[in-house]
Amino acid sequence: MSCSKETDYIQSLCCVQWPLSYLFIFWILQPLFIYLLFTSLWPLPTLYLAWLFLDWKTPEQGGRRSSWVRNWYVWTHLRDYFPVTILKTKDLPPEHNYLMGVHPHGLLTFGAFCNFCTEATGFSKIFPGITSYLATLSWFFKVPILRDYLMAKGVCPVSQQAIDYLLNHGTGNLVGIVVGGVKEALHSVPNTTTLLLQKHKGFVRTALQHGVHLVPTFTFGETELFTQVVFCQSSTMGRFQHVFRQIFGFYFCVFYGQGFHQDSTGLLPYHRPIVTIVGEPLPLPHIEKPTQEIVDKYHALYMDALQKLFEQHKTQYGCPDTQKLLFL
Repeated sequence: MSCSKETDYIQSLCCVQWPLSYLFIFWILQPLFIYLLFTSLWPLPTLYLAWLFLDWKTPEQGGRRSSWVRNWYVWTHLRDYFPVTILKTKDLPPEHNYLMGVHPHGLLTFGAFCNFCTEATGFSKIFPGITSYLATLSWFFKVPILRDYLMAKGVCPVSQQAIDYLLNHGTGNLVGIVVGGVKEALHSVPNTTTLLLQKHKGFVRTALQHGVHLVPTFTFGETELFTQVVFCQSSTMGRFQHVFRQIFGFYFCVFYGQGFHQDSTGLLPYHRPIVTIVGEPLPLPHIEKPTQEIVDKYHALYMDALQKLFEQHKTQYGCPDTQKLLFL
């Protein structure tokens, strides 16, 4: 096997391990954890459960990030698979806190994860003094072991309590929220840029309540990684996706990409460059109880800044000049 092919296989395996690691924790470690309670090794899970009870509020209070986990070499292989890069347009002074809108969601948010949950793309060097967090579904942090793995990478619950804590304690904190949420995954189709943003204004209200800066970001290539099968909402599969979302908090998407061989079909993402552009921070006034009119005003300013960010960089990173952002 040539060195190039060997590297490709290593990168592919590292790409696969990221989503599979969550399935491994949930479907294998969790049942094993329960099984041990009924064996002679019962003190081990019992001690963990006791500690879990004492540690229950940690995810809502800044978490417990690990530089060691964020610097695992496996993340550099994940980065190089696409590759993933991050580009800053303005400095983020560490004397402020920031609430960052992450767009688009895509299917698995490879770009956001690689840039803000690992050091593979050099976030700490590009934005010195800034500590990044990426918010995700809160129920993940109720799952033993999984919660600790997520916190180690700088992931926090997308709950008001967790976000308020990070924006209230110290400076230099940047909290990323995938504003479109999991529903936006259904719009993750190649050659389109559909964002669920028009009615999503809670992040702007939170930014105003804390007087922090809003940071727009756009990740080019995120929606190009898979081919998704789109179902009509009224179809049987469409209704199943809706029920699945109500139960588990995310959508059951049907998609495919490439296999371990580039010309084959499989569940690996396509080798497409992912570039995250971090826009200029938008300073907001500190208003503890902002009116809806004020929220609407700064929401419109944010949408305009995001639109300009996309227009300035789209042709450079693979989008045709005619492609526009569609806000729903």
